[in-house]
Amino acid sequence: MNISLQASLKHLSRALLGSALLLTAVPLSAQQEISPSAATEAEKDQFIEALAQSHQLDPNRIRDILADAERNEDVLSAIQRPWEARPWHRYHGIFLTERRVERGVEFWREHHETLERAEAEYGVPAQMIVAIIGVETFYGEYMGNYRVIDALYSLGFYYPPRQTFFRSELGEFIRLAENEQLETLEIKGSYAGAMGFGQFISSSYRAYAVDFDGDGKRDLLNNKVDAIGSVANYFARHRWQQGQPVAIPAWPNRVDDLAALTNGRGQSLTHTVGSLREAGVDFITQMPDDTPARLFQFEEEEGASYWVGLPNFYAITRYNHSPLYAMAVYLLSEEIRHAYAR
Repeated sequence: MNISLQASLKHLSRALLGSALLLTAVPLSAQQEISPSAATEAEKDQFIEALAQSHQLDPNRIRDILADAERNEDVLSAIQRPWEARPWHRYHGIFLTERRVERGVEFWREHHETLERAEAEYGVPAQMIVAIIGVETFYGEYMGNYRVIDALYSLGFYYPPRQTFFRSELGEFIRLAENEQLETLEIKGSYAGAMGFGQFISSSYRAYAVDFDGDGKRDLLNNKVDAIGSVANYFARHRWQQGQPVAIPAWPNRVDDLAALTNGRGQSLTHTVGSLREAGVDFITQMPDDTPARLFQFEEEEGASYWVGLPNFYAITRYNHSPLYAMAVYLLSEEIRHAYAR
C-alpha cells in the first residue's frame, strides 16, 4: 500500500459488512422522514396508457405485470436512509476490507482473460471493473433480496419525492423484461431496483449492457462475462480517459476560504488543475492546467482528508453520484491492483 493510501485508510475498519445496496440502513438525524402516500388508480392507469402508447406495448400485458407487484414497506423505509449520507470515516470501512481485496484478486485471476479483453476493447482498467463489481455485490455474492418489480412499483407509486424517476424506471424494467424475455417476478435486486453483478438500474441495463460472450443474450443477472463487458462499456460511454489518473491527494494549506472551495453542490468538476493551484491547493500531477478538476473534502474521525478529483473521478460518479462512493471504488481498485501484482 503506498503512502497516500495509508494516510487515507488509517482508520480503516476491517469488518466486512456487505454490499452498499443491501445493508440494513439506520436512521439519520439530519434527514427528515417522509410518509409515503399512495398514487390514485387513475394515475396508475395514466402510467399504463402512456407506457403502452409510447413504446407500442399491450396495455393489458402491463396491467397483468403490475397486478402481481406488491407495495414493500422495507423499500420505502430504505430509500430514506442512503448509506452515502454517512460521513467518510463511517462509510469507507464498509468496502475497504482485506476480505474484499482478497476476493477481488480471486475474481480478477478467475476472469483475467475477459478483463484483459474488456480493458483492450473499452480502455477501462481491469482493477476498476473488479472494484465496481466488488463494491456493488461482493463479486456476485449479494445480488439483492427485493423483487425488482416490487421495489420500482413501491417507489414509483408510493414515494412522491422520487416518483417521476422511479415510474420511469418501472417502465424501463417492463420494456427490458419484454425485450430480453425476462421473468418479471423472479428478478431480485436492491431496494432501488438495481440488479445483476454490477447493479444496473433498468434504464442503464437497456442502454449499456453488452453481449460480451457472444451467445446472443445480454445477461447481467447470471453471466459474469457480460457483466464485466457491460461495466467497461458503461465507463467508456461516460468518457473514461484511458491511462489518466482518477484522484490525487491534496494539501490545501494555503487556501484562504476552504469552505468556498469544497462546498459546491453535485459532482461537477467546478475548477481546473491550474485554478486550484492558484487558489492555494498543493498537489502533484502532470495533468495540464486546463484539466477539469475539483477539490473534495472527506470527513475523517479526526479532521479531514482532501483529494483533487479529475475527469475519471467524475466518470465514477456517473455510476453512483456520491463522491464517497467514487473515492471508495477508486481506493479499493488501487488496493486490488497492488495485491494482484504481488
